[in-house]
Amino acid sequence: MIHIRSKEEIEIIRNSALMDSATLTEVAKFLKPGITTISIDKMAEAFIRDNGGVPSFKGYNGFPYSLCISVNDVVVHGFPSNYELKDGDIISVDCGFYKNGYHGDSAYTFAIGEVKPEVLKLLRVTKESVYRGIAQACENNRVGNISYAVESYTNGEHGYGVVRELVGHGVGKKLHEDPQVPNYGKRGDGKKLREGMVLAIEPMINLGTKDVFTERDGWTVKTKDGKPSAHFEHTTAVRKVKGEPLSSFAPIEEAEAANTELNSAHYQQAVVSSSI
Repeated sequence: MIHIRSKEEIEIIRNSALMDSATLTEVAKFLKPGITTISIDKMAEAFIRDNGGVPSFKGYNGFPYSLCISVNDVVVHGFPSNYELKDGDIISVDCGFYKNGYHGDSAYTFAIGEVKPEVLKLLRVTKESVYRGIAQACENNRVGNISYAVESYTNGEHGYGVVRELVGHGVGKKLHEDPQVPNYGKRGDGKKLREGMVLAIEPMINLGTKDVFTERDGWTVKTKDGKPSAHFEHTTAVRKVKGEPLSSFAPIEEAEAANTELNSAHYQQAVVSSSI
C-alpha cells in the first residue's frame, strides 16, 4: 500500500531523517584509521537513544546491530565487528532513526585516509546520482524516472555496476513501505508519483560488475569481483516540481572535512616527530 503523508506527518519524518543526519555527522567526527566498526555502532546507538530515538535497524527481521556498516567491497547490510579501519578503506554507514511513530533512513559512504582516485570518483558520482534521482521525484512522474536518472548517470555515463538485487523504498510508519524504488529502469515505468509520498532513494553502485552475493550470515552483501561499492541515501518527499530531501548531507560533509584536516595534521606531526 502506498501512503500519501500529510504536512504534519512529513515534518515528523523530517525530524527523524535529520536525526539520521546528526548521527552520521557524529560518525564523521569519530572516524579514523585504527578504530573498530563495532565501536562506531556502539557510539551511534548511544547517540540515537540519548536523543530520544530508537535505532530502526536493531532487531529488524533479526538484524543484530544499530547501523549497517559496509567496508570496501561490502555493498550493504554489513555487520559491525572488531575490524579495524585502515588507511585507504571506504565505509558505508546506513542509519535508521525512529521517533514519534515514524522512521528516517539515510546512508553515507566515507573515505578513510588516502583513498585511490578511482574510488573517490565512485563516491562522488554515486552521491551525485542521489540528487539526480531526487530531481525526478515529482508529481505525475513515475518511479522509473528516478530509476533511469540514477542508472543513466552511473552506468550510462560512467560505466559503473548498478546493483539490481537491492532497491530503495517508501518509508514512514514502517521502515520499508511501497513502492520499491530500483536504481535501474526506464522513464515512464512503475508506480505514478504523487505529492506527499516519502521515499528512500539510495543508489548502490559498484566500481566493477553489478553482480553481488550474500554471505552465510544472510545479511552481508558483497560485490562478486571484490571491487569497492558506494552507497548514499536520502529520505525524500515527493513534491510538485522536484523531490525534497528530508535528510541532509551538509553537516556530514562539514564534519568529514574537519575530521580529514585534523587527521592529516596529526599524521604530519607524527611524521615530523619520528624524524627527530
